[in-house]
Amino acid sequence: MKVLPKTLLAAVLAVLVAGCAGHKPEELLGSAVVTASIADISGNHAIFIATTRKRSDDPNKVFDGERSALLSFARVNITVPKSHETGKIERKSRGKSDDPSKYFMASQATGYDSAAKFQSALNTDIAARGGRVMVFVHGYNTGFDDAVYRLTQIVHDSGYPGTPVLFSWASGASTTGYVYDKESAAAARDQLEATLRLLAQSGARRIDLVAHSMGTWVTMEALRQLAIEGNRNLGGKLGDVVLASPDIDVDVFKSQMQRYGKPDKPFIVLLSDDDRALRLSSMIAGSQPRVGDYKNAATDLTSYGVTVVDMSGAKAGDRFNHTKFADNPDLVTLLGKRLRQDDGYASDREVTDRIIQLNQQASPGAM
Repeated sequence: MKVLPKTLLAAVLAVLVAGCAGHKPEELLGSAVVTASIADISGNHAIFIATTRKRSDDPNKVFDGERSALLSFARVNITVPKSHETGKIERKSRGKSDDPSKYFMASQATGYDSAAKFQSALNTDIAARGGRVMVFVHGYNTGFDDAVYRLTQIVHDSGYPGTPVLFSWASGASTTGYVYDKESAAAARDQLEATLRLLAQSGARRIDLVAHSMGTWVTMEALRQLAIEGNRNLGGKLGDVVLASPDIDVDVFKSQMQRYGKPDKPFIVLLSDDDRALRLSSMIAGSQPRVGDYKNAATDLTSYGVTVVDMSGAKAGDRFNHTKFADNPDLVTLLGKRLRQDDGYASDREVTDRIIQLNQQASPGAM
């Protein structure tokens, strides 16, 4: 196996970092200098949080990139401006005033000192939203603020009707933190399993999982553990499992699926062979292919019980083509349509065909 020189490895890591998040972690909470009217606000979302991050010494950051051995719980309220464009996260830049009429803004953060209190608050929200829950697991190089805002954007743009839950593992969000993040992800898999069990014991009737990049590895590990313990479908409550741009070695993914067994509802794998972030991840891993840009996925992985959706021709919101599922307006809308199906099967073909149409319509120079 060819080993990357240290200088080249550092350069690869730096570029990979830019592709996965691209936004330096900043304070989630600030002082609302500008007051916005109701007419200036498009949405107000309560994001429930289970995290393996340590609480930050800066209360405005809420949680930082350090690991905690204990699972912490919180809820953050986020407003979305009326001027919001589908697929984008309007963030204020340094020196700008907090203005809910222009930017995504956190208006309130509430902590829970026990799982029981968190579950009680969850139950109230779940009951009000029809019994649906979406758990989002973010990827590599993602600060806590970035993760909260990304889930808010997905929920808002997809029109997801249920309760959003962010599982945030301790990503360091640093330029050379790939190995730290990989180990943080490994340390978090038991706590993701515990979070899924907690949700299964709540009033939820269906739990959907949406994971991105390295977060797909954490998700697959937690599902694998649940399968080993005989509860792979969370007592019949597991809905859709969406794996977007999976940063998982193909052979590792196959072994995870073999242990899990063929799922009752096919897992949905969203991939793109022009994903430059995963191309760099593959270089770091000794040129081993990642699931998220695996050219033979449609023929090689479907027998494991997955539906492969190729997003290769769809336009991306970033130059690394790594977050198409969320920042492409058409794709995030289709994701919402898929998740709103109650039977888990009805729109598989429809959504796949629509993405194929998007690929065919994409201009070769648009990427």
